[in-house]
Amino acid sequence: MNVQEQIANYISSQPEPKRSDMQELHERIRQVTPDSKLWFDDGKNSENKPVSNPTIGYGLQTINYANGNTKEFFQIGLSANTTGISVYILGLTDKAYLAQTYGEKLGKAKVTGYCIRFKTLKDINIAVLEAAIRYGIENSLQN
Repeated sequence: MNVQEQIANYISSQPEPKRSDMQELHERIRQVTPDSKLWFDDGKNSENKPVSNPTIGYGLQTINYANGNTKEFFQIGLSANTTGISVYILGLTDKAYLAQTYGEKLGKAKVTGYCIRFKTLKDINIAVLEAAIRYGIENSLQN
């Protein structure tokens, strides 16, 4: 199964209205990042045990570790959680930026250093979320 099929299966497995919200977000993120790499992380470790929620990833950044190792990872993540949806904006150096810049403008959302969490799309200002995603793509730890 390829990444697009994994993503389609993941989205279709969600209950409504989360399924429709996830599909709309996926389409909007693809519009914001049309040429970005797509990822799907099933949330399982090497022993096939769940360790996190499955996540759809967009974009590419390279993380350089102090020991000289590197790891490729996505810049933007989209994941369903028990209470709603999370959008992850990874690779930002200023962990206060998202909350300070977008927090109050987003609507009913909780914003932490790299995560924007909300119950449904109708609770947030989607244009502000798209602006945060654009910022993340342009300012994360890219190649």
